[in-house]
Amino acid sequence: MAVRLVQDATRRNRSQTSTNQARWTCAFVNNMPNGAFDATERQYLELLDAGSGFEVIEVRRYAMDVVARGEPTAARIAEEYSPVFDVYLDPPDLLIVTASKPIETKMRDELYWADLAELLSWGSENVASMLVSCLSAHAAMTIFDGIERVRLASKCTGVFAQQVDRTHPLAYGFEPEILLPHTRNNTVPLDALVHSGYRIAIQSDEVGWSVATKEIGGCNVVFVQGHPEYEPSSLLREYRRDARRYVLHERDDLPILPFHCVAPEDWEKLEKMHELIIGGRRDPALLDAYPFDDVGDRAPWPWHSMAKRFYANWLASVQKRRDEIDA
Repeated sequence: MAVRLVQDATRRNRSQTSTNQARWTCAFVNNMPNGAFDATERQYLELLDAGSGFEVIEVRRYAMDVVARGEPTAARIAEEYSPVFDVYLDPPDLLIVTASKPIETKMRDELYWADLAELLSWGSENVASMLVSCLSAHAAMTIFDGIERVRLASKCTGVFAQQVDRTHPLAYGFEPEILLPHTRNNTVPLDALVHSGYRIAIQSDEVGWSVATKEIGGCNVVFVQGHPEYEPSSLLREYRRDARRYVLHERDDLPILPFHCVAPEDWEKLEKMHELIIGGRRDPALLDAYPFDDVGDRAPWPWHSMAKRFYANWLASVQKRRDEIDA
């Protein structure tokens, strides 16, 4: 495996005496809630591993202590993660800041807003490149350019066709059109990004931009509104969670069925169950009887090769930038 996990500078230096020198160092800041914390780490690290090829990429993991955690997740963070402010002591080549669950209507009201704003501002001056996902991408656009996110009329969730600017370095080797998952309640208008000098790598007529980039401070920032890291069953698991909360009366807003989240042969039965639920049958037995795990195992993964190529292109762009500086 090309990804090498370390927890502090002392341990990292010891590991390098007995293993190959790392080509890149990466700080991974995991802001996801308990239910998605482990899966998010796995998804991102697998893409870093695939994108780095045979080169070693050293990853240090960080978490914000203001994000509420259940006991198992908190114990794992205490054992394997470092406080987010420790990243300032040893700047990495790369910084990944994941999405997080929106709680407040206004981002600035989130408990972690001050810490997130400080981290992103620091990264723009101390890291060669950072990749920010979904809510963190929206936050970065607000911090750097004063662009505010907009609440959608209904949740955008599903797998959607995307158009690719194949002249963009991050889209090298892509087809002109790809498929990519989205799941969010907010967006940043495309015209606002273009007006502020962002370069759009991937966008969709249906759901807006997916990947954009901009040079900020001394850093190349990659803004990702879609979810190339998702696994085939990610959207279906998310729907199952939202639908269960609805049938258990833990929430009253209707669950949204993700577009193209299962194999074609499984869509009709899933849609029928969904229509029963939103039609008034808030019955947990409907969800219990549906074979979510089997259907998830059959779900297609048309963005998988694209996602691995995307991370390979990102790492290649960082290496090219390093070579130009050293020349």
